[in-house]
Amino acid sequence: MSDKQGRIVVVTGGASGIGAASAVVLAREGWHVVVADLNLELARVVADQIDGEAWQLDVADDESVANAARDIEKTVGPVYGLVNSAGIIQKPLEPHQLSMEIWDKVQAVDFRGTYITCLAFARLMLARKGGSIVNISSVAGLRSMPLHSYAPAKAAVINMTQCLAAEWGASWIRVNSVAPGYTLTPALAGAIERGERQVDGAISNSPLRQLVKPEQIADAVSFLLSDRASAITGINLPVDCGWLSGATWDMYGGLRNPT
Repeated sequence: MSDKQGRIVVVTGGASGIGAASAVVLAREGWHVVVADLNLELARVVADQIDGEAWQLDVADDESVANAARDIEKTVGPVYGLVNSAGIIQKPLEPHQLSMEIWDKVQAVDFRGTYITCLAFARLMLARKGGSIVNISSVAGLRSMPLHSYAPAKAAVINMTQCLAAEWGASWIRVNSVAPGYTLTPALAGAIERGERQVDGAISNSPLRQLVKPEQIADAVSFLLSDRASAITGINLPVDCGWLSGATWDMYGGLRNPT
């Protein structure tokens, strides 16, 4: 059992991107963070920076998730918070060019992996009647995009979040999701470099005229996870620099510049 101060939170996909940013912000705000990731070496790098724990976890593997939930509870302590940030992206292929192998893999990690991780840790939270879960969805789950597995998976995460919030609320477990807009993570930077993403339009269609920073997503995660959001459950919070509200202005000449 850990003798370190702070409620215990597990961050899946915590070794990089939004997960790593969330781990850093949560540690700064007094949480004791378990950085859970498929890449244990990178998880240790993040954990060492924040005096947290590193744990190997494959969200696409039921046994790995179940064992991690049980073992973290036993060796670190009771888990109050869970951030489901583990995920993979896909190339923007036409449907007939997107293999079912890739389609299934994206679903297995981004949707099913989020679901089974919620279940594994919620079983422990239910016994204590208390906890807070934040799932990372995406604006891709709210709009049509040429991401024929990723976008439906993120839409499913949004709906699943609402279903679980309604199911577990009476046990004082809150479940919310954050929908990042175009966020400058290493994964997005790599996709831009490979020519798989064009972000000029994302910037020009965002009222704030910028990409989202991982730390800005982490701030929203931290708020929803905390007692400051004690009456909030079942919501999907876009953090997108206003992209959802600005993208439809293209037909009218685009967003106006300051006068």
